[in-house]
Amino acid sequence: MDKTFFFLGSLSGAIAVMLGAFGSHGLRKWLTSESMATFEIGVRYQMYHAVAIIAASIASGQWSASSLPGVAGWLFTIGTLLFSGSLYILALTQKRWPGAITPFGGLAFIAGWVCLALSALSG
Repeated sequence: MDKTFFFLGSLSGAIAVMLGAFGSHGLRKWLTSESMATFEIGVRYQMYHAVAIIAASIASGQWSASSLPGVAGWLFTIGTLLFSGSLYILALTQKRWPGAITPFGGLAFIAGWVCLALSALSG
């Protein structure tokens, strides 16, 4: 098991829970319903991919001959920063430019899932 990805996934999960609570209890009165929905999507995808990062950690221990689980872990981490991070900025600032970054995070997520799937075939 790769301790780096286990750590990153666990930390990302904790941050997602904190941001979810902050959004639910602290931001509802300040954000529009559209911005709140955007923020919640960021939290949801961060949590999904926190679990995916931990899965990459476990896969790296199972299929240590393959580098693909590690690639998947980094893609999930980068995807979280780009996708969820841009949605948080978009929701909190009402600026539209972060929306141009979001698809790159989504592509990183997709590539990470493909790498994770391929690691099972190559391991």
